[in-house]
Amino acid sequence: MAIQWYPGHMTSARKKAEETLEHIDVVIEVLDARVPAASHNPMIEDMRNFRQRPNLKILNKSDLADPQITQAWLNYFNKQPNTKAVALSCKKPGDAKKIPGLCQQLAPHRGTPLKPLRMMIMGIPNVGKSTLMNALLNRRAAKVGDEPAVTKSQQRFDLNDNQNITDTPGMMWPKIEHESDGYLLAASHAIGRNAVIDEDVAEFLGNVLLQQYPALMNTRYKLDVMKLDVATMDGIDLLQAIAKRRSYKRNDGEWDMERTAMALLTDYRSGAIGRVSLESPQSRADMIAVAAALAAEKKKNAEDQAAPEPDPS
Repeated sequence: MAIQWYPGHMTSARKKAEETLEHIDVVIEVLDARVPAASHNPMIEDMRNFRQRPNLKILNKSDLADPQITQAWLNYFNKQPNTKAVALSCKKPGDAKKIPGLCQQLAPHRGTPLKPLRMMIMGIPNVGKSTLMNALLNRRAAKVGDEPAVTKSQQRFDLNDNQNITDTPGMMWPKIEHESDGYLLAASHAIGRNAVIDEDVAEFLGNVLLQQYPALMNTRYKLDVMKLDVATMDGIDLLQAIAKRRSYKRNDGEWDMERTAMALLTDYRSGAIGRVSLESPQSRADMIAVAAALAAEKKKNAEDQAAPEPDPS
Protein backbone atom coordinates (compact mmCIF):
# COMPACT_ATOMS: atom_id res chain seq x y z
CA MET A 1 0.00 0.00 0.00
CA ALA A 2 1.52 3.32 -1.10
CA ILE A 3 0.98 5.99 1.58
CA GLN A 4 0.15 9.53 0.44
CA TRP A 5 -0.99 12.42 2.64
CA TYR A 6 -1.40 16.02 1.51
CA PRO A 7 -4.12 17.90 3.44
CA GLY A 8 -5.66 20.85 1.61
CA HIS A 9 -4.25 23.58 3.86
CA MET A 10 -0.70 22.61 2.88
CA THR A 11 -1.08 24.13 -0.60
CA SER A 12 -1.76 27.57 0.85
CA ALA A 13 0.98 27.01 3.46
CA ARG A 14 3.48 26.32 0.68
CA LYS A 15 2.49 29.47 -1.24
CA LYS A 16 2.75 31.61 1.88
CA ALA A 17 6.15 30.12 2.70
CA GLU A 18 7.42 30.94 -0.79
CA GLU A 19 6.33 34.56 -0.33
CA THR A 20 7.86 34.89 3.13
CA LEU A 21 11.13 33.28 2.10
CA GLU A 22 11.98 36.35 0.03
CA HIS A 23 12.46 38.25 3.30
CA ILE A 24 14.26 35.50 5.24
CA ASP A 25 18.02 35.18 5.84
CA VAL A 26 18.32 31.61 7.14
CA VAL A 27 16.04 28.58 6.75
CA ILE A 28 15.91 26.31 9.81
CA GLU A 29 14.77 22.93 8.57
CA VAL A 30 13.69 20.56 11.33
CA LEU A 31 14.12 16.85 10.55
CA ASP A 32 13.39 13.70 12.55
CA ALA A 33 16.83 12.35 13.53
CA ARG A 34 15.54 8.77 13.22
CA VAL A 35 14.55 9.29 9.55
CA PRO A 36 16.42 12.40 8.34
CA ALA A 37 16.15 11.76 4.59
CA ALA A 38 12.57 10.50 4.64
CA SER A 39 11.53 13.52 6.74
CA HIS A 40 13.15 15.98 4.33
CA ASN A 41 10.59 17.77 2.15
CA PRO A 42 12.13 18.26 -1.32
CA MET A 43 9.93 21.32 -1.89
CA ILE A 44 11.74 23.10 0.95
CA GLU A 45 15.06 22.42 -0.77
CA ASP A 46 13.70 23.83 -4.04
CA MET A 47 12.34 26.97 -2.39
CA ARG A 48 15.52 27.55 -0.41
CA ASN A 49 17.79 27.04 -3.40
CA PHE A 50 15.69 29.37 -5.56
CA ARG A 51 16.19 32.16 -3.03
CA GLN A 52 19.79 31.04 -2.33
CA ARG A 53 19.21 30.97 1.42
CA PRO A 54 21.59 29.16 3.79
CA ASN A 55 20.17 26.19 5.67
CA LEU A 56 20.51 25.06 9.27
CA LYS A 57 19.35 21.45 9.47
CA ILE A 58 18.15 20.41 12.92
CA LEU A 59 18.16 16.66 13.51
CA ASN A 60 15.55 16.79 16.25
CA LYS A 61 14.68 13.93 18.61
CA SER A 62 18.33 12.91 18.56
CA ASP A 63 17.87 11.55 22.09
CA LEU A 64 15.67 8.85 20.50
CA ALA A 65 18.00 8.08 17.58
CA ASP A 66 21.03 5.81 17.24
CA PRO A 67 23.98 8.14 18.02
CA GLN A 68 26.39 6.49 15.56
CA ILE A 69 23.94 6.78 12.68
CA THR A 70 23.10 10.35 13.68
CA GLN A 71 26.78 11.23 13.44
CA ALA A 72 26.89 9.68 9.96
CA TRP A 73 23.97 11.92 8.94
CA LEU A 74 25.68 15.00 10.38
CA ASN A 75 28.79 14.22 8.35
CA TYR A 76 26.62 13.74 5.26
CA PHE A 77 24.68 17.00 5.60
CA ASN A 78 27.66 19.11 6.64
CA LYS A 79 29.35 18.30 3.33
CA GLN A 80 26.51 20.02 1.47
CA PRO A 81 27.06 23.64 0.34
CA ASN A 82 25.60 26.51 2.35
CA THR A 83 24.41 24.03 4.99
CA LYS A 84 25.12 23.33 8.64
CA ALA A 85 23.61 20.40 10.51
CA VAL A 86 23.29 19.82 14.25
CA ALA A 87 21.63 17.10 16.32
CA LEU A 88 19.63 18.03 19.39
CA SER A 89 16.36 17.67 21.25
CA CYS A 90 14.04 20.65 20.96
CA LYS A 91 12.49 19.64 24.27
CA LYS A 92 15.73 20.66 25.97
CA PRO A 93 15.77 24.47 26.28
CA GLY A 94 19.55 24.51 26.43
CA ASP A 95 19.76 22.78 23.05
CA ALA A 96 17.25 25.12 21.45
CA LYS A 97 19.09 28.22 22.69
CA LYS A 98 22.09 27.31 20.50
CA ILE A 99 20.11 27.75 17.30
CA PRO A 100 20.08 31.57 16.87
CA GLY A 101 23.86 31.66 17.25
CA LEU A 102 24.28 28.95 14.63
CA CYS A 103 22.02 30.87 12.27
CA GLN A 104 24.05 34.00 12.89
CA GLN A 105 27.15 32.15 11.66
CA LEU A 106 25.35 31.39 8.40
CA ALA A 107 24.33 35.04 7.89
CA PRO A 108 27.05 37.15 9.56
CA HIS A 109 25.98 40.26 7.63
CA ARG A 110 22.70 40.36 9.59
CA GLY A 111 21.95 40.72 13.29
CA THR A 112 21.60 44.42 14.17
CA PRO A 113 18.55 46.55 15.00
CA LEU A 114 18.71 48.02 11.48
CA LYS A 115 19.28 44.65 9.83
CA PRO A 116 17.88 41.98 12.16
CA LEU A 117 18.60 38.33 11.49
CA ARG A 118 15.41 36.86 10.00
CA MET A 119 14.96 33.11 10.49
CA MET A 120 12.20 30.77 9.39
CA ILE A 121 11.43 27.30 10.76
CA MET A 122 10.29 24.79 8.14
CA GLY A 123 9.70 21.04 8.00
CA ILE A 124 7.13 18.31 7.68
CA PRO A 125 4.42 17.81 10.34
CA ASN A 126 5.22 16.54 13.83
CA VAL A 127 9.01 16.86 13.74
CA GLY A 128 9.09 19.41 16.58
CA LYS A 129 8.91 22.84 14.93
CA SER A 130 6.43 24.29 17.41
CA THR A 131 8.30 22.74 20.35
CA LEU A 132 11.42 24.47 19.08
CA MET A 133 9.62 27.78 18.75
CA ASN A 134 8.27 27.59 22.30
CA ALA A 135 11.72 26.73 23.66
CA LEU A 136 13.25 29.74 21.89
CA LEU A 137 10.58 32.06 23.25
CA ASN A 138 10.44 30.55 26.76
CA ARG A 139 6.66 30.41 26.52
CA ARG A 140 3.88 28.48 24.85
CA ALA A 141 3.41 30.62 21.76
CA ALA A 142 2.90 27.84 19.22
CA LYS A 143 0.36 25.05 19.51
CA VAL A 144 1.86 21.65 20.24
CA GLY A 145 0.02 18.36 19.82
CA ASP A 146 0.65 14.66 19.39
CA GLU A 147 -1.14 14.55 16.04
CA PRO A 148 0.53 15.87 12.85
CA ALA A 149 -0.42 19.21 11.29
CA VAL A 150 -1.45 21.07 14.47
CA THR A 151 -0.05 24.40 13.23
CA LYS A 152 -2.20 25.82 10.39
CA SER A 153 -0.73 29.28 9.76
CA GLN A 154 2.51 31.24 9.98
CA GLN A 155 3.51 33.04 13.16
CA ARG A 156 6.32 35.60 13.48
CA PHE A 157 8.05 36.56 16.74
CA ASP A 158 10.90 38.83 17.83
CA LEU A 159 13.54 36.99 19.83
CA ASN A 160 15.28 40.28 20.63
CA ASP A 161 16.08 43.59 18.92
CA ASN A 162 18.48 41.85 16.54
CA GLN A 163 16.66 38.62 15.64
CA ASN A 164 13.19 37.47 14.65
CA ILE A 165 11.82 34.09 13.69
CA THR A 166 8.83 32.78 11.72
CA ASP A 167 7.16 29.45 12.43
CA THR A 168 5.42 27.72 9.52
CA PRO A 169 2.86 24.92 9.31
CA GLY A 170 4.16 21.44 8.63
CA MET A 171 4.33 20.84 4.90
CA MET A 172 4.25 17.54 3.07
CA TRP A 173 4.84 17.28 -0.66
CA PRO A 174 2.09 16.17 -3.09
CA LYS A 175 3.53 12.75 -3.94
CA ILE A 176 5.89 10.60 -1.86
CA GLU A 177 8.21 9.08 -4.44
CA HIS A 178 9.49 6.07 -2.51
CA GLU A 179 6.96 3.72 -0.90
CA SER A 180 9.27 2.99 2.03
CA ASP A 181 9.40 6.71 2.88
CA GLY A 182 5.65 6.71 3.45
CA TYR A 183 6.00 3.89 5.95
CA LEU A 184 8.99 5.50 7.68
CA LEU A 185 7.02 8.74 8.07
CA ALA A 186 3.88 6.96 9.24
CA ALA A 187 5.86 4.95 11.79
CA SER A 188 7.41 8.18 13.07
CA HIS A 189 3.94 9.80 13.32
CA ALA A 190 4.52 12.47 10.66
CA ILE A 191 1.45 11.34 8.70
CA GLY A 192 -2.13 11.46 9.96
CA ARG A 193 -3.63 8.13 11.03
CA ASN A 194 -6.53 8.67 8.63
CA ALA A 195 -4.12 8.00 5.75
CA VAL A 196 -2.61 4.74 7.03
CA ILE A 197 -3.46 1.30 8.36
CA ASP A 198 -1.66 0.97 11.68
CA GLU A 199 -1.14 -2.78 11.36
CA ASP A 200 0.60 -2.39 7.98
CA VAL A 201 2.83 0.36 9.34
CA ALA A 202 3.67 -1.69 12.45
CA GLU A 203 4.51 -4.72 10.31
CA PHE A 204 6.90 -2.60 8.23
CA LEU A 205 8.43 -1.11 11.37
CA GLY A 206 8.82 -4.55 12.92
CA ASN A 207 10.69 -5.82 9.87
CA VAL A 208 13.14 -2.90 10.02
CA LEU A 209 13.73 -3.18 13.77
CA LEU A 210 14.22 -6.95 13.68
CA GLN A 211 16.81 -6.55 10.96
CA GLN A 212 18.70 -3.60 12.43
CA TYR A 213 18.21 -3.94 16.20
CA PRO A 214 17.50 -7.61 17.03
CA ALA A 215 19.08 -7.37 20.50
CA LEU A 216 16.90 -4.40 21.48
CA MET A 217 13.78 -6.18 20.25
CA ASN A 218 14.70 -9.29 22.21
CA THR A 219 15.25 -7.24 25.36
CA ARG A 220 12.06 -5.21 25.05
CA TYR A 221 9.68 -8.05 24.23
CA LYS A 222 11.44 -11.03 25.93
CA LEU A 223 11.38 -13.03 22.72
CA ASP A 224 13.98 -15.49 23.98
CA VAL A 225 11.80 -16.25 27.00
CA MET A 226 9.08 -17.22 24.52
CA LYS A 227 11.67 -19.47 22.80
CA LEU A 228 11.53 -17.41 19.61
CA ASP A 229 14.51 -16.90 17.31
CA VAL A 230 14.79 -13.24 16.36
CA ALA A 231 16.86 -14.14 13.29
CA THR A 232 13.96 -16.04 11.71
CA MET A 233 11.14 -13.65 12.62
CA ASP A 234 9.40 -11.07 10.44
CA GLY A 235 7.10 -8.18 11.30
CA ILE A 236 3.97 -10.31 11.51
CA ASP A 237 5.71 -12.81 13.79
CA LEU A 238 6.77 -9.94 16.03
CA LEU A 239 3.25 -8.53 16.32
CA GLN A 240 1.86 -11.95 17.16
CA ALA A 241 4.55 -12.44 19.81
CA ILE A 242 3.79 -9.06 21.39
CA ALA A 243 0.06 -9.81 21.44
CA LYS A 244 0.67 -13.14 23.20
CA ARG A 245 3.22 -11.68 25.58
CA ARG A 246 0.84 -8.92 26.68
CA SER A 247 -2.36 -10.93 26.36
CA TYR A 248 -3.94 -8.47 23.94
CA LYS A 249 -7.20 -10.20 23.05
CA ARG A 250 -10.45 -8.94 21.60
CA ASN A 251 -13.87 -9.78 23.06
CA ASP A 252 -14.25 -12.58 20.53
CA GLY A 253 -11.10 -14.25 21.82
CA GLU A 254 -8.93 -13.42 18.81
CA TRP A 255 -5.63 -11.62 19.22
CA ASP A 256 -6.10 -7.84 19.11
CA MET A 257 -3.65 -6.93 16.35
CA GLU A 258 -4.82 -3.31 16.12
CA ARG A 259 -3.98 -2.73 19.78
CA THR A 260 -0.71 -4.63 19.33
CA ALA A 261 0.26 -2.49 16.33
CA MET A 262 -0.29 0.69 18.32
CA ALA A 263 1.76 -0.74 21.20
CA LEU A 264 4.76 -1.33 18.92
CA LEU A 265 4.40 2.09 17.27
CA THR A 266 4.12 3.81 20.64
CA ASP A 267 7.17 1.97 21.99
CA TYR A 268 9.21 3.14 18.99
CA ARG A 269 7.93 6.73 19.06
CA SER A 270 8.51 7.14 22.80
CA GLY A 271 11.96 5.55 22.80
CA ALA A 272 10.87 2.63 24.98
CA ILE A 273 12.63 0.21 22.62
CA GLY A 274 15.87 2.17 22.85
CA ARG A 275 17.75 4.61 20.63
CA VAL A 276 17.08 3.48 17.08
CA SER A 277 17.35 4.97 13.60
CA LEU A 278 15.36 3.56 10.70
CA GLU A 279 17.68 4.78 7.93
CA SER A 280 21.34 5.67 7.46
CA PRO A 281 23.10 7.48 4.61
CA GLN A 282 24.23 4.08 3.29
CA SER A 283 20.81 2.42 3.53
CA ARG A 284 19.31 5.47 1.85
CA ALA A 285 21.78 5.26 -1.03
CA ASP A 286 21.12 1.53 -1.38
CA MET A 287 17.36 2.07 -1.45
CA ILE A 288 17.61 4.76 -4.13
CA ALA A 289 19.92 2.58 -6.23
CA VAL A 290 17.47 -0.33 -6.09
CA ALA A 291 14.55 1.98 -6.95
CA ALA A 292 16.46 3.41 -9.92
CA ALA A 293 17.31 -0.08 -11.21
CA LEU A 294 13.68 -1.19 -10.94
CA ALA A 295 12.50 1.97 -12.71
CA ALA A 296 15.01 1.41 -15.52
CA GLU A 297 13.91 -2.20 -15.90
CA LYS A 298 10.25 -1.18 -15.97
CA LYS A 299 10.98 1.45 -18.62
CA LYS A 300 12.89 -1.05 -20.76
CA ASN A 301 10.07 -3.59 -20.52
CA ALA A 302 7.56 -0.94 -21.57
CA GLU A 303 9.72 0.06 -24.53
CA ASP A 304 10.12 -3.57 -25.57
CA GLN A 305 6.36 -4.09 -25.47
CA ALA A 306 5.76 -0.93 -27.49
CA ALA A 307 8.33 -1.82 -30.15
CA PRO A 308 6.77 -3.04 -33.46
CA GLU A 309 6.95 -6.73 -34.25
CA PRO A 310 9.61 -7.60 -36.86
CA ASP A 311 8.29 -8.15 -40.38
CA PRO A 312 8.43 -11.95 -40.97
CA SER A 313 8.84 -11.35 -44.72
